[in-house]
Amino acid sequence: MWWYREPSIIDTFMEAYDFTGKTVVPFATSGMSPIGESGANMAKLAPGARVLEGERLEARASAQTLKSWYEGLAL
Repeated sequence: MWWYREPSIIDTFMEAYDFTGKTVVPFATSGMSPIGESGANMAKLAPGARVLEGERLEARASAQTLKSWYEGLAL
């Protein structure tokens, strides 16, 4: 995360590919910065995609934390 948003390289990646019909799950590990508006920003870059709400996970999230988060997604 860079100042409450996804890094520009993520924007470049999303602009380069067609995500129509795909599900995008924004997530990040960070010690401090919240995920902010990253999900909304990414949704604008991926028209036709289903973009779920983003999640910031602790930098040292356990495998169980990751598994629980993943299993709770509405995929």
